[in-house]
Amino acid sequence: MSSVAIITLLIQTLFLYTDGALPAAAVSISAPFAAGSRSLLRSINGGKSEKPDYAVELNATNFDSVLSETPATHAIVEFFAHWCPACRNYKPQYEKVAKIFNGADAAHPGIILMTRVDCALKINTNLCDKFSVGHYPTLLWGPPSKFVHGSFDPNQGKGGILSIDDGRTAERLLNWINKQLSSSYLLDDQKFENDQLLKNSSDIGQIAQAIYDIEEATSTAFDIILDHKMIKSETQLSLVKFLQLLVVHHPSRRCRKGTAEILVDFDNISVDKKETESGFGAGEPRHYDICGKGVPRGYWMFCRGSTNKTRGFSCGLWVLLHSLSVRADDGESELAFSTICDFVHNFFVCEECRQHFYSMCSSVSSPFKKSRDFALWLWSAHNKVNERLMKEEPSLGTNDPEFPKIIWPPRQLCPSCYASTTGKESNEIEWDHDKVYTFLKDYYGKELVTLYKEKELLAERRSAGLTAEDLTALTSVNALVVPLGAALAIAVASCAFGALACYWRQHQKSRKPPRKSWN
Repeated sequence: MSSVAIITLLIQTLFLYTDGALPAAAVSISAPFAAGSRSLLRSINGGKSEKPDYAVELNATNFDSVLSETPATHAIVEFFAHWCPACRNYKPQYEKVAKIFNGADAAHPGIILMTRVDCALKINTNLCDKFSVGHYPTLLWGPPSKFVHGSFDPNQGKGGILSIDDGRTAERLLNWINKQLSSSYLLDDQKFENDQLLKNSSDIGQIAQAIYDIEEATSTAFDIILDHKMIKSETQLSLVKFLQLLVVHHPSRRCRKGTAEILVDFDNISVDKKETESGFGAGEPRHYDICGKGVPRGYWMFCRGSTNKTRGFSCGLWVLLHSLSVRADDGESELAFSTICDFVHNFFVCEECRQHFYSMCSSVSSPFKKSRDFALWLWSAHNKVNERLMKEEPSLGTNDPEFPKIIWPPRQLCPSCYASTTGKESNEIEWDHDKVYTFLKDYYGKELVTLYKEKELLAERRSAGLTAEDLTALTSVNALVVPLGAALAIAVASCAFGALACYWRQHQKSRKPPRKSWN
């Protein structure tokens, strides 16, 4: 094997370990949550404490990563000191509000991430200084993105971060929040009470929240497959094909990476040689975080229904399938179609839904040659399902009154999708399929990943913007641990680069100078 090939293999190994940076799982921090953990909005504290903390504890090592990855639209950061009597007295008040916003069991999850930072810890000194903390407790409010790699100057009053000056009790803090959001949240709210649901069908930007629902649906679907031991000799090929499709075209980078890791380790979760009738043989599969730690989170954003029994998983799965259909190239359209049809047929546990979908797949007589045709077929199939449920659900009482089934997209969301209806029955729609396809590509393509792209830019900015003080603070954490494998990969790759550089320099010196041309 040539030296270049060896070095290329080493670099690939290093990338698998680091993915451009040390993975969150590679860092162990002496704090309630590991850096970059996405489990922060689940039920807080799985230990034996009788009264778990609902507010998320942050420090200088995970402050940016947690706030950049949260699905929440708003964030509150409480800067306090553990020795401060006023802070200790205020904590129960703050927790009352955090309880209704933080975690899968919260009444209103995914809206406000409530956090706290202990400024009495040396590691947080620079962080608290950047946000001009002059007294305890200090409460700051703003979009999570404004806190990432950010700062706060109360004299300027700009930058999107506000100081909460009237939140001394739980009631006063919640009143302040309600004024900011024009909401009517109450401390004793139960799930789905006083919810601010995304119901404006004319707002195309709302689909951006669905990126979290796609992660939720992907992770939930994979958990169902493992929990029900559905990987059998006759179904594992269709699962492998679907995972391969996700690796290439899933809109979430975290899901693409997690799916690739599962494919590498697929022998450990696929059917065993000693397979029994129940599916798996002797060994039980371990848990896989297909879309990163902490996913599924236990709640939905764009796909949240007005009750716990409506929308959710089915909505998230449809968005995932549409997003895959608009990302497949022309040469992949038929393979993507058959892969999705086989996946639903083999792994969707709703028997009636599975049969209806597969019958629509079976009715396709000729292969798809263009991605446009496949995307439009899936859109048409989805509308056929909606049309059937529009008639069935109201009579059965299973419909969501806040989200009635409609033929999609509605006119207010895509007026150009509707062609002239001259000569047609009043209840029939004549579509402009070119405009529909353009809309589908924008809606499930560019618009869907808007928030994700913004977070990627924040992550790049965060990794490129670490100051010397930040690095000093990071290295001062006693519990910071780099895995041995990653350290070895870095060391070997560095040596390999050095050897390649020396070889190249010697090779250049030994070369004869080129002959001069009289031309």
